Amino acid sequence: MENRSKVNEFILTGITNDPELQVPLFIMFTLIYLITLLGNLGIVVLTSWDNALHTPMYFFLSNLSLVDFGYASAVTPKVMAGLLTGDKVISYNGCATQMFFFGAFAATESFLLASMAYDRHVAVCNPLHYTTTMTSTLCALLASGSYICSFLSSAIVMGNTFSLSFCRSNIIHHFFCDLPSLLVLSCSDIHTTESVLFILGSFTSFFPFLVIFTSYLLIFITILKIHSADGRQKAFSTFASHLTAVSIFYGTIFFMYFQPSSSHSMDMDKIVSVFYTMIIPMLNPLVYSLRNKDVKNAFRKAVRGRQIQLDQIFT
Repeated sequence: MENRSKVNEFILTGITNDPELQVPLFIMFTLIYLITLLGNLGIVVLTSWDNALHTPMYFFLSNLSLVDFGYASAVTPKVMAGLLTGDKVISYNGCATQMFFFGAFAATESFLLASMAYDRHVAVCNPLHYTTTMTSTLCALLASGSYICSFLSSAIVMGNTFSLSFCRSNIIHHFFCDLPSLLVLSCSDIHTTESVLFILGSFTSFFPFLVIFTSYLLIFITILKIHSADGRQKAFSTFASHLTAVSIFYGTIFFMYFQPSSSHSMDMDKIVSVFYTMIIPMLNPLVYSLRNKDVKNAFRKAVRGRQIQLDQIFT
């Protein structure tokens, strides 16, 4: 790979070159990253600690939170370091590693969102068969399959991308090693790489989106059949929250990766990329759990248990 490339490192242009904005952006991204870590790792700990949360829905939620942690960590620390120190150089292998993990975690999130949608479909549309359908074996297979397919797909895309020759420039007009920004630097024929990206992108994005859309459509139809106005309102509230998170995630992904190369605007790509690399991993704990009574109760129990332990130590 290295013999075919004429560059040993890349230079990221970053989010902005304005010195007056770098410190405020560093502070803002640091707060976002800390909230992301606390929120997502907190969900993982709570779902592992509280037996009441040992259900399929929270099993997928804990995996989603773990993926969001990796998803944000693949990009955000490098961005913060660049804003703080001004060092925007990333090595050739470092760029390949960042792209691999970012793509793998993004695809895993897509599959996990589909698994969660299917779980909610079974719970709402076939409640009597829920325990026999969503078994621990099926949940484990869905989760492990999400990781395996995603990491394999990302490895194929990364291998195809970094088998190209980069001889036009080593300046990436982005704040991380994103695929479209890398392809414009290549002086090789990228048609094969674009075809591979489209096929694997369809598998890791369109297929889960189809599962999510079908599941939500069936849930929507079932909700309309509920006679209680309060029941419909509560169900619609949960449905709308999930649909909002899914829409933001897939909307940005489709905007970024499924438009013609000639339509890309680097500045617009940077703005949109901030949403799906930093904002979405921070929002997911709020959308999927902090508005959930079970998680709130588990958090209160954990806080009360900690207070009791402290009281026992100091008395």
